[in-house]
Amino acid sequence: MAKRQTTSVWISPLYSLILPRGGDTLWFALAIFSIVALLLHHLSVSTASPPPQPHHFEGFGDELDEIDDSIDESPIQLIDLPPSPSLTQSDSQTHHGPPELQSDAYPPSDPSPSPSPSLGTRKPSQFGDWDEDEFEGLPTDLPPEYLEIKENAAPSDSDSDSAAKQTAARPRVATTRKSYTVEVVCISFLIAFVINYFTGKRENENLALAWAAKFATKDSIFEKNFSLLGVGDGVDSPLLLKEGQNVFKFYASGRRYCQGLLATMELKSRHDLIARIYNMVIPCKDEISIEVYMNDDTMDQVVFAVAKKKAAKGMQKDLPDLQRFASLLSPPSNRKWVSEELTVISESKEVAGDLITESVLDQVFGERAFEKPGKAFISMHLSDQHMGPNKKMLAFRFALPDADRMADMTRLVALVPYYIDLVGRYKLSSQARSKTDTARVKAAQEAYKELQNARQEALQKKKADRKKMEAAEAKLSADAIRKKDAKERGSSICCFI
Repeated sequence: MAKRQTTSVWISPLYSLILPRGGDTLWFALAIFSIVALLLHHLSVSTASPPPQPHHFEGFGDELDEIDDSIDESPIQLIDLPPSPSLTQSDSQTHHGPPELQSDAYPPSDPSPSPSPSLGTRKPSQFGDWDEDEFEGLPTDLPPEYLEIKENAAPSDSDSDSAAKQTAARPRVATTRKSYTVEVVCISFLIAFVINYFTGKRENENLALAWAAKFATKDSIFEKNFSLLGVGDGVDSPLLLKEGQNVFKFYASGRRYCQGLLATMELKSRHDLIARIYNMVIPCKDEISIEVYMNDDTMDQVVFAVAKKKAAKGMQKDLPDLQRFASLLSPPSNRKWVSEELTVISESKEVAGDLITESVLDQVFGERAFEKPGKAFISMHLSDQHMGPNKKMLAFRFALPDADRMADMTRLVALVPYYIDLVGRYKLSSQARSKTDTARVKAAQEAYKELQNARQEALQKKKADRKKMEAAEAKLSADAIRKKDAKERGSSICCFI
């Protein structure tokens, strides 16, 4: 029984990786069939038979060997041909067939040797295609030495032609193999891209729906704390708004101290094959950012943030409100504080001590409590000086776990309604308020100075441009000025009419 359980544990993830989900089975089958067909075609081309070798005819092998041996043993002797004989007039009645060789026209220089029977006499089949009307005036008798030279040279020409044909045919086969390899690779990549698009799209949708099913359905955290969930006004309105293949949004409203809540899920680009490969090399996380827009009359002057150490340094450099009003706080010695992995950025120690309560330390930010939700926590930013139309806002950033482990971030999501009530009821002391008022007045004065400087720079730029135009007009001749004035008068008259 133990062996069967272990094998099923290993086989089930393999099936989930290889086989697609839902309606993607047809696309997956078509892709596998196309890849197999292309591979079989490629193998059939690569295993094709080589070009046929020249045939060896019976009856000529021995004769050609003897000729080759005779050429190797004795060098070719050049013979001075006798003067050309007088042309003969052909008769009107001609007989078809090869011309007869006459030994009287060209007597041999050495009468002793007799020509060999295989080379001296020509078979009629070799000259059966001759037409005597076409070859008038040619000598009918050829010396045996000339015939011997022609016979010896013929086999070498045929061998060279066959070798040239073989060498010319070889690179063509290699070229076709190379071209088909490139096509197979390209088509396989396109098929993989299409399959990955549908599977990645389905994975992102399942992850977003798993989060909504856990925290935005009946008897969930947001359903208990907000009266309106989703992007529509009706009861059956969709909970999520899909803005892209990896971007999903959730909206909730109808709660005290705030105008509404907007949650944005930015998932991995699983539908993009190149982005998936890039994420394998440089991994990234699926993130969700929750923004709560507070009412203007409920939130006091608060600038506060809690984040991991690396994220805290970047936030203080990038966010203007933290850079202008807040600073890093060292942990106090007289009370419990957040985990060592976290950093607190606050405008004052009083605000940090009031917003980091004992219940928050015991549930989330404490040394022991932060071990489980700490993997998903990124940052929390509470401020009344946010850049944008909504200045008073609470911002939370969490990393999303897998679809089957959404319960791990329940405590992090519970921080949202908790801090809405805490910040909505929170009031600063008179001493802390005087400090925050002074800081905000100073910040307003600096902003006003920056605005005045920008206006002065714009005015100076206009003056400089006007001076350049006047200098250019001064350089123009009197005729050009006259033409320009006439054109301006004509345009003014047209406008008046």
